[in-house]
Amino acid sequence: MAQTSGDAGGDAIRPAVRDRRARPLRDLRISVTDRCNFRCGYCMPRDVFGPDHAFLPRSELLSYEELGRLVRVFADLGVSKVRLTGGEPLLRRGLDALVSLVASTPGITDVALTTNGSLLAGHAQSLRHAGLHRVTVSLDSLDPTVFAAMGDTKVPLSKVLDGIAAAADAGLSPIKLNTVLRRGMNEAGLLDLVEFARDGGHVLRCIEYMDVGNSNGWDRSEVVTSAEVLDQIAAMHPVEPVAAARPGEVAQRWRFLDGRGEFGLISSVSTPFCSTCTRARVTAVGELYTCLFAAHGRDLRGLLRGGVDDDALHAAIAAIWGARDDRYSELRGLSTVDLPKPEMSYLGG
Repeated sequence: MAQTSGDAGGDAIRPAVRDRRARPLRDLRISVTDRCNFRCGYCMPRDVFGPDHAFLPRSELLSYEELGRLVRVFADLGVSKVRLTGGEPLLRRGLDALVSLVASTPGITDVALTTNGSLLAGHAQSLRHAGLHRVTVSLDSLDPTVFAAMGDTKVPLSKVLDGIAAAADAGLSPIKLNTVLRRGMNEAGLLDLVEFARDGGHVLRCIEYMDVGNSNGWDRSEVVTSAEVLDQIAAMHPVEPVAAARPGEVAQRWRFLDGRGEFGLISSVSTPFCSTCTRARVTAVGELYTCLFAAHGRDLRGLLRGGVDDDALHAAIAAIWGARDDRYSELRGLSTVDLPKPEMSYLGG
């Protein structure tokens, strides 16, 4: 597959295929499992994902070799950043082997992991040695009671904090801490999270509660907007905006004027960023989604296991991305309220 000059403003050597809105393909999110040991209400509510829920059979999951092949093709299409997600990705055995495959792929310059942190302490060093560059830990509260309620879990908060410390010791800093703020549940602990991040040298990212999937009972009245978050943080610590480090960043970045780090705001509901979205998502069974809110994915597993060569796989993915016209968050409203959407745990966020 031919390689030519780089894309203007991008960070990859090869040109990225572009969709119908001229958005390049730069970022790939791979879900390695739909299983999770938490039952966060905004993602996997227990009344839907209970003890009788049928998770994906192991035989249906893409193997690490199949995922590695996909990454090579996506890299040739312009992807330079890969994020591994779930479910909870550390429930998939031997994840460091996949990290190594991805990190050694020509053109991939950034390999990241999103995790709930509960198993991170036992894996941080091996993941770093395998080539992981960065880790993002979901952390919705520092109050043990609120933490347990948000995650609907018996996993103690201390295990997640130990995982964050282990990741820092392994050299995966700065660690990003993702917090979904939900009105009436955890917004009162925002400033505690700010101080925790500042003290630890971490980057807090506050995410507006989104209508991902159809099971989380999303209500716009529960959304704590990024504007509210910014007002609260700025009232305690003077801040200034920071320019995006690369095209397509989803977080609006802010720096503390006292020099003690920065934080980010992800405003999918109040300030959609569809126009700059450069992310593709592949599920654990090999379905390609071109939007977090897309109604349907496109089957890549059938191609992988059907014997097609890399050129045919390249052409199929390029055609899917080239036809992309998604902008759900810009359209969010009456026209989208009843649209079918995949669950966050299946798609990987």
